[in-house]
Parts: sequence; C-alpha cells; structure tokens
Amino acid sequence: MSRTGNCRRSSISWARSRQTIALAAAITLHMGACSVAAENTRIEELVSAVVRLRTHINPDGRTVDFVGREREGSGIVIDADGLVLTIGYLMVEAYAAEVEDNSGRTVPANVVGYDHETGFGLLRTVEPLKLKPMPLGKSSAVKEHDAVLISSFGGASMVSVGEIISKREFAGNWEYLLDEALFTAPPHPAWSGAALISRDGKLIGVGSLIVADAAGGREKIPGNMFVPIDRLPPILGDLIASGRADGPGRPWLGINADEVGGRLLVGRVTPGGPADKAGIRRGDVIVGVNREQPKSLADFYRKVWAQGVAGTSIPLDVQNDNQVRRVEVKSINRLDHLKLKSSF
Repeated sequence: MSRTGNCRRSSISWARSRQTIALAAAITLHMGACSVAAENTRIEELVSAVVRLRTHINPDGRTVDFVGREREGSGIVIDADGLVLTIGYLMVEAYAAEVEDNSGRTVPANVVGYDHETGFGLLRTVEPLKLKPMPLGKSSAVKEHDAVLISSFGGASMVSVGEIISKREFAGNWEYLLDEALFTAPPHPAWSGAALISRDGKLIGVGSLIVADAAGGREKIPGNMFVPIDRLPPILGDLIASGRADGPGRPWLGINADEVGGRLLVGRVTPGGPADKAGIRRGDVIVGVNREQPKSLADFYRKVWAQGVAGTSIPLDVQNDNQVRRVEVKSINRLDHLKLKSSF
C-alpha cells in the first residue's frame, strides 16, 4: 500500500483466518492509516467496548429450565458510566452479574432493566470501566449486502466480517416478534450479546440467535439474527429509570406455539401462566383469535395484541381431537410473571 495514496479495498474471503478477516474489516471500516499495525490498534480500540458478561440467576427463576442458572455471553459498553447493553436472556432474573474487559479486569454489575418486547437487557458496572463506549448507529440505514463487523468478547481475535443477508420480520415461539430483524452470514460462533457494527464503527444490532435460514427461505444460508439498535432509544430512559418500558405492556399468554403443517401447534404451556390457568394444553391447535384465523405465528401475535393491553382477556379458539372450544385467557404482562429483582 502506498504511504501517500488511499488504502485500497481488497476482496474478503470467508475462508481467511480470523486475524486476517479482522484486519481486512478494520481497513474497510476505517479509511485512515494504511499500516497493518495501525489498523490492528484501531480495531482493538473499537471492540474494547465489547465485554464478557457472566450472570447468576435466581434459582426459582422462570427461565432457569431453558437458559440455565449460570449464563455467559457478551455485552456492549454504551456510556462512560459503565452502562452495558446485552441480549436479555443472558441477564433476565439475575441476582448477580460481573463484567470482564479484554484485559481480564472483572467488575461486578447490577441489573438495570429488561424489555421482553425487544429482547434488550441493561446492566451497569459498580464502577466505570474506563473503556471508550461504542456509539449507537442507525440500523435503519443499513442495507442488504452491506458489509459489517460482528464482535463478541475477546478482542480482535473474536471479530469477523459478515454481510447483511436480509432485513425482515422475525417471530419466535416465546411470544416474541420483531417487525424487522437483521440477519447476517456467515454465523459468528459466540453470537449471544455480540455487537453488530456498521462500516463507520457504530453499533447497529445486538446478537440474539443462530439461524439456519438467514436469507428467509429463499436459500438455506446459516447465520445470525440481531435485534436492531433502533429499538433501544425509545425505551432507554424508561429502562434506566424503572427497569422496564413504561405502560402496561402487551398481553402475554404463556404459550409456545409453532407453525406445523400450516397450523399453530402448542408445543409448551408455561406452568402457572395465563394459558395454563385457562386450560390450554400441549398439543392443542390454535385456530382462531376471537373467531379470526391467524395466517401465521406473527399474525397470531398481532391478533392477540390487537385485543388490548396486558390484563385483557384474550378469546382463543382451540382445537383438540377435532373439536373446537372457546377459551378465555386472562393475559398479564410477561415481566409480572418473572422473578425479577425488587428494583424492577
């Protein structure tokens, strides 16, 4: 590379070593200094905000059976006072947490807030980490086929280059729906709470899942799903102030349903949850919400949420043994069912 000319972009092969990919990504992101050493320093500085997160969960927590009592993943420092953003399943129902930076320094952290609708979780270290926070970008500005960085804790060795494969709706069977999620490929091996970083070095998403169909059915490309960062600013103040988004929240039923053969099959009912109390059981098929047939899992959620806020009775039409019955499910706010800290 010329010392006086601009750095030239080189094509990036997925088969290159992780270190080479990280350096190539740094050059793509930072069109400044051209030396490998300078770019390596830049990428180390950029991802220093991505930290290791360990949490210890309430033994009576409702999520223990699925996510465990000891959880580990990544978080992203987003302010100078140690505010750490992560994916919520890493910290929901935690009674203790600790954050480790890339130098190995470990600091205890307190739970700040959790939002079921987005999946975001917030913690704050008991003392500032003295790390440069990662600035928030605009996930709405990212386009399909854009190059991105994906970084988990561990510094430059845990940075990879990815591509935005699709921006589309995502429905999870735990009563979770994103109107537009970010899907990337190839998959990062440590996706939980990982940072999705734009070409200008800003945070545009938080890692949630590994998926087999990042392209959305057009082609079976494995990848990751990220929660877009644009969902954070509208609720950030509420999460910091009171631990949850303001308002009663959406109605939650306690049903895990999946699309099977064009039907919505109940795979699990949360013990003690609203659906359980109403008599819905595993193996039931949901054929209607107030006599309207849902076309998909996402459509089912939208029909349920259209009935009103948390606390509303949701009329479900449920089929079992070729018989359809009407079930009134008294919904609640999901957060009221969890074993959260008293500060929530």
